[in-house]
Amino acid sequence: MDTFDSIPEQALAWHRAGEGAALATVIRTWGSAPRRVGAQLAISGSGAIEGSVSGGCVEGAVIVEALEALEDGKVRELEFGVSDEDAFAVGLACGGTIQVLVEPVGGALSEELLAELCAARAARRAVAYVADLDSGARQLVDSGHEERFRMDRSGFEEDSRRFVAIHNPPLRLIVVGAVHIAQALVPMARIAGYDPVIVDPREAFGSSARFPGETILNDWPDEAVTQLGLDARTALVLLTHDPKLDDPALECALRSGCFYIGALGSTRTHAKREARMTEQGFTPEEIGRIHGPVGLDIGAAGPAEIALSILAEMTRVLRKGA
Repeated sequence: MDTFDSIPEQALAWHRAGEGAALATVIRTWGSAPRRVGAQLAISGSGAIEGSVSGGCVEGAVIVEALEALEDGKVRELEFGVSDEDAFAVGLACGGTIQVLVEPVGGALSEELLAELCAARAARRAVAYVADLDSGARQLVDSGHEERFRMDRSGFEEDSRRFVAIHNPPLRLIVVGAVHIAQALVPMARIAGYDPVIVDPREAFGSSARFPGETILNDWPDEAVTQLGLDARTALVLLTHDPKLDDPALECALRSGCFYIGALGSTRTHAKREARMTEQGFTPEEIGRIHGPVGLDIGAAGPAEIALSILAEMTRVLRKGA
């Protein structure tokens, strides 16, 4: 999933157009439920839909409940059992149970709060939508749920009826150096949910022939990463072996909040890189953020295995923080 879904945005658009809209959210699952907690479905007053809460098993019933919720403005908490037969139809080995929260926009979910959520998503700002299902209170917060943000994990707070829906920006990977390893890393990263961007001022390397269908910037790396921005959902991987290209982008990254910085090269090459960064005034703690030699030590041989080791290390840092 390389970009945001547009489900909250579509619900807001339908509401503002006067059609009415409701948001349905998976709030709890048991067994092999088709969609994970936090998955959403937007329903318009005319029955149009965007998104999914079950892969097709229970959408019809959710739509009926959503239209009724639009009539009375009240929240619905629904529970559905997904049969083994229906589960198999959507690619699962066995069935399960899901609970779905249906919130009419302009009722339980105010237009103002939904607009604030959409604005945060557009700005790539991680926020949590917190719904107290007992009191009816709703709010957006950007702190206090660090583990949930890191793991992209929506759910109920322990021993409570407070549901926390995590809205993280899409993961993004910026690769500096359109080399052989990048040709393997970019499609792997896309499968893992990253939106990849390739940066290389050398047009012979950074070409659509070598990276069909991908976003390529033939700019100097420091200009490109400044333009793109480096935030807590962005990984930067430097593959050129050329300090003239890698170092300016590396300096930008060390001043940023990107969650992962990896740089290709031997232990000796990395020691020289650390010395150059020290000369630029970076502290040992800042320089320690660089993963070099890049990737987990899995004995990788060849570009594809090196790419695999890089993606594995990115995943470890994203999910475990180190």
